[in-house]
Amino acid sequence: MSKGKSMVAAKKKGNAKSKAGKKAVSSTRNIKVDALARVEGEGALYVRVKDEVIEDIRFRIFEPPRFFEAFLQGRIYSEAPDITARICGICPVAYQMGASQAMEQALGIQVTGTLRDLRRLVYCGEWIESHVLHAAMLHAPDFLGLQDALQLAKDDPEIVETALRLKKLGNEILEVVGGRAAHPINLKVGGFYKAPRKESVRTLIEPLKWAIDAAIGVAKVFGTFEFPDYEDDYQCVSLRHPDEYAIHEGRIVSNRGLDIAVAEFPDHFKETHIAHSNALHGLMMDGSIYYTGPNARYNNNYAQLSKLAKSVAKDCGLGKKCNNLYQSILVRMVETVYACEEALRIVEAYEEPDASCVTVKPGAGIGAGCTEAPRGICLHRYELDKEGRIVSARIQAPTSQNQPQIESDLRGVVQGNLHLSDEDLKWRCEQTIRNYDPCISCATHFLNFTIDRE
Repeated sequence: MSKGKSMVAAKKKGNAKSKAGKKAVSSTRNIKVDALARVEGEGALYVRVKDEVIEDIRFRIFEPPRFFEAFLQGRIYSEAPDITARICGICPVAYQMGASQAMEQALGIQVTGTLRDLRRLVYCGEWIESHVLHAAMLHAPDFLGLQDALQLAKDDPEIVETALRLKKLGNEILEVVGGRAAHPINLKVGGFYKAPRKESVRTLIEPLKWAIDAAIGVAKVFGTFEFPDYEDDYQCVSLRHPDEYAIHEGRIVSNRGLDIAVAEFPDHFKETHIAHSNALHGLMMDGSIYYTGPNARYNNNYAQLSKLAKSVAKDCGLGKKCNNLYQSILVRMVETVYACEEALRIVEAYEEPDASCVTVKPGAGIGAGCTEAPRGICLHRYELDKEGRIVSARIQAPTSQNQPQIESDLRGVVQGNLHLSDEDLKWRCEQTIRNYDPCISCATHFLNFTIDRE
């Protein structure tokens, strides 16, 4: 894939804009973004600097709470996957599968073999469509001095067409395995309502072969971007699996020595309410912040990437660790290459299973499930009564977990770029938030609500 002369020109124009945007620092500066662009959901940003000292930074999530945990109560266990899928239209499988695995743990069953492979396949489809949508359409314009993907399409239609075709393939995988692209209807506790036909799955082989090469090409183009010089010593939290790059199963680990079963998550992580956000903030029990998402996965699990994915990472300028958050766009494309490889491997080996699901018997229990949504770990925990009805539900989305880390990064970025004009600093702050590909709608569904009346 050629990167196109127009794309390079736009890149140089964007860099020139940043360099030309310097001005003397005033005694007080307020940077406000009333509505963040190119993110999923509704959020805003406020920064106040006085005498070159940051006084206040607030990444505001003001979407109203959606109370998913509340209206899950009293529902039968089998309804949870379809209900929680409605939390997000971009990564519904993350919620469906996390809910299913939590119920399966509570009810003492396990999904293995071909059914497990199908789950990994449908999750690869979600990674492909979500990663490519974010990287090419929402994030890439930041590195080219462009306002949106429409401008990118004018400057370099080839890369936009390739990205759209890649995203469409991700959606096709969801349709073949899950029944439809948005909020798939074929996933259930114990497996699937109906196993896809072998001939339907095999139609994905040639498109996936194309997709591997296409994703490599996009990754290499993005590898030519100039990235802001900002790194941090992140506390990276992700899943890890002993036999594969963790996507839909594993233990929860960190680069600081944490290694726990998913069920132990509440013993090590907590949520707190912050006045300026309608989403709870995720913290470790000791009050420290942590990061979950593509860079965290990459840093914790690099050794389990395929040989090809490692080669692509090297060609893009990545090492075995990536602590520059702006380079998350590269990690997402490396993961896209890997997801295409994994999907092809599963598709080529697929044989229709004897049964589409494991038999499930309702009963009482407590279970937890966790998967790697494109944006990071997504945690589900449910308690069931003897009839298999939900007594309590807890769901922690990646964006709510990342919110304290986002604010920490904003503080570091602003402090290091006070020489920029207000407009350029505003742009850099928005870009910093978009590094996380925040799904703001997913983050605003907490349950705790207290009101005192006199």
